[in-house]
Amino acid sequence: MAKVAFLGLGVMGFPMAGHLAANGHEVTVYNRTAAKAEAWVAKHGGQAAATPREAAVGQDFVIACVGNDADLRGVCTGEDGAFAGMKPGAIFVDHTTVSAQVTREMEALARGLGLGFVDAPVSGGQAGAENGVLSVMCGGDVSHYVEAEPVIEAYAKICKRLGDSGAGQIAKMMNQICIAGLVQGLAEALAFGEKAGMDGRAVVEVISGGAAGSWQMNARHQTMLDEHFTHGFAVDWMRKDLGICLATANEIGASLPVTALVDQFYKDVQNMGGGRWDTSSLIKRLK
Repeated sequence: MAKVAFLGLGVMGFPMAGHLAANGHEVTVYNRTAAKAEAWVAKHGGQAAATPREAAVGQDFVIACVGNDADLRGVCTGEDGAFAGMKPGAIFVDHTTVSAQVTREMEALARGLGLGFVDAPVSGGQAGAENGVLSVMCGGDVSHYVEAEPVIEAYAKICKRLGDSGAGQIAKMMNQICIAGLVQGLAEALAFGEKAGMDGRAVVEVISGGAAGSWQMNARHQTMLDEHFTHGFAVDWMRKDLGICLATANEIGASLPVTALVDQFYKDVQNMGGGRWDTSSLIKRLK
């Protein structure tokens, strides 16, 4: 078993760190709001640290699941950052969805300090984190990935290295691009059927087993029809992720017309007060 620091105890990080403890790893946690770290220790044991640097001292792995590019830089760098406390040969695993640019920046800094760095964004949402069945998309040096994989498996259904540094983040962008189009298509179909007088649940029972079927259809059609959105992945976070996708598309010369359109639809949902609603709330703007 490994000595692990976990930085960031939000709706994803709290249960992910819990799975590490349940699998026998020695876990030290850090959270910007110290009360969350104290609550985690009360539930799972281990210990809490006051800074990322303090959490990282003596650890084999430092794992982060924070908010955005700035948050990642904040927990990695500076006098109180994790890199300042990590021992040579330790590996930093980043589960945050961030830009490939900041990933490569942090990987280069880590490499210069004799540290490993694996970008490992996740998909599966809060339920996936709680149930330990996340899909983990990884980039980085092969040897660092091989060392980190057995630790990541504590909360993963599938974990795969897809290329060099930044590859995990590019894969996560592809994931979010797929989701955006799927949810919009599902929202349109359900709203269309409702206005045509159809029973959406009955229709989904028939079509979900065919070519139209998807995880989004199976997991979200009922809550969409019920207009229940207080769960899952928030619109604010999806817009953050789609912004990364669109910026990267501009950098590499890719075309994302549907993604750009759905991003604006999510902006409409935010303007309706739905920033913290689940991403399936796209259907609200069609009613």
